[in-house]
Amino acid sequence: MLAQLSIRDIVLIDRLDLTFSEGLSVLTGETGAGKSILLDATSLALGARGDAALVRHGQPQGQVTAVFDVAMDHPARRIATEADLDTDGDLILRRVQLADGRTRAFVNDQAVSVQVLRAIGAALVEIHGQHADRALVEPEAHRDLLDAFGGLVSEVEAVRAAWRAWRDARKALDEAQARLAKAQADGDYLRHAVEELTKLRPEVGEETALAERRQGMMQAEKIATDLAEAADALSGPSSAVPSLAAAWRRLERRAQQAPELVEPIVKAFGEALDRIEDARSAVEAAQRAADFDPRELERIEERLFTLRAASRKYAVPVEDLPALAERYRADVASLDAGEGHLVKLTKAAASAETAYGKAATALSAKRKAAAKRLDDAVNAELAPLKLERARFITELSEEAAGPGGSDKAEFWVQTNPGTRPGPMMKVASGGELSRFMLALKVVLADQGSAPTLVFDEIDTGVGGAVADAIGQRLARLAGKVQVLSVTHAPQVAAKATRHYLIAKEAAGDRVATRVKPLGFDLRREELARMLAGETITDEARAAAERLLAMGG
Repeated sequence: MLAQLSIRDIVLIDRLDLTFSEGLSVLTGETGAGKSILLDATSLALGARGDAALVRHGQPQGQVTAVFDVAMDHPARRIATEADLDTDGDLILRRVQLADGRTRAFVNDQAVSVQVLRAIGAALVEIHGQHADRALVEPEAHRDLLDAFGGLVSEVEAVRAAWRAWRDARKALDEAQARLAKAQADGDYLRHAVEELTKLRPEVGEETALAERRQGMMQAEKIATDLAEAADALSGPSSAVPSLAAAWRRLERRAQQAPELVEPIVKAFGEALDRIEDARSAVEAAQRAADFDPRELERIEERLFTLRAASRKYAVPVEDLPALAERYRADVASLDAGEGHLVKLTKAAASAETAYGKAATALSAKRKAAAKRLDDAVNAELAPLKLERARFITELSEEAAGPGGSDKAEFWVQTNPGTRPGPMMKVASGGELSRFMLALKVVLADQGSAPTLVFDEIDTGVGGAVADAIGQRLARLAGKVQVLSVTHAPQVAAKATRHYLIAKEAAGDRVATRVKPLGFDLRREELARMLAGETITDEARAAAERLLAMGG
């Protein structure tokens, strides 16, 4: 429900903080006191179109904050969660209207788009008045309201599931038909391509592996000559190693004759020959590692050439050739399977269509029965509302099949016998529309209603017993949802659990709208004013007291 409403610098309101409770709250006041300003401010917080004219004269901006206390599983919280908003605690909707016409929107102090604010606001509050643009019961929502009233949620979901199954079966059939048609048109090409690619046998990652192996072989080829020359210098015919070894042995034999002179040389020669042997071993190892078959390099280059030629021919990267081969094989398989596969898919689609048709037909029958019950329930509410000659009609017509079935539902009315029925929003006058809305909301209060309903002067142009009937229905409705009503009828105001007075007061050299809750005495005085007008008599006070004693 709406728990608090704070308004700053909106038209004649400089500063206003209101607290609301469950049940029926009424707002009364003389014409021009600012009741419409209060509703406009509330609508602004719920996502209505902004207007620079709403900002109090001389102020840079106005602001409206609405605090809602709703259950954790309420649809408004789901909308907020889907918008990545923090939904712990109360839902706080805030709208800032700048004097230059721009607006800013916030939910729980997080900036949001106006569209998100409007979606959350629509789930929290419905405003009903004498103008269709303030009625949230639009034709697009009528079928959902009928389904909710009839308890058809499970049947609707069954139809949706059948629709999805039919759609998926139809999609599979369409895709298979398209593949077959293309395969038939390109049959010879596909078979040739499959034969060629099967013979080629491309593998994922093959191009990269071959290119790396080819690069390694080419590098080895470049250093092979140098390695051969190094090997020849170390152990070939022109190698100096044998001469060095012979000289080392001769000196070694002379070492005993002149050890001090010869032994250092022998030692150096030995170490040098050891290093030369190490170098020879390293060269031989390098030659073995770099050794390759030139014919293998030729085969690799031929394979790369063939793969890249196929890549250019089929206009895909070499890496995608294996996948292309599989796709072509599938196309050929589809072509070979031919009509047999299509027959199966056609039967499946037909079966899904039949299942959907049965589910939609069953839902239509239940909708017709629910529509009759809804019409009876709403029509039972009309006579006390001075609409005894009118009829409410749930008009069902057939429309294109869809996930919600093949029924179009729209709320129609006939305002007088002999007149042509038509859509409620077009046929009913302002006052009639308000009362039709009230009757409908009383019947539908348990089915998908917002937790807060606002009725804007729905008692205009009526009085006496009709106003009392309106008050009774508002009170009944308030037993299920929070109801706020702007009213001129004392019979309606007397039914309220809480009464607010809207009035203009001087604020320095300016006038400001004030709203205050009324206790019993002040409430009796306000009802007396509503009954008697400018001059309040004792009789009016007594009548007001009787209304309050009746208490609705």
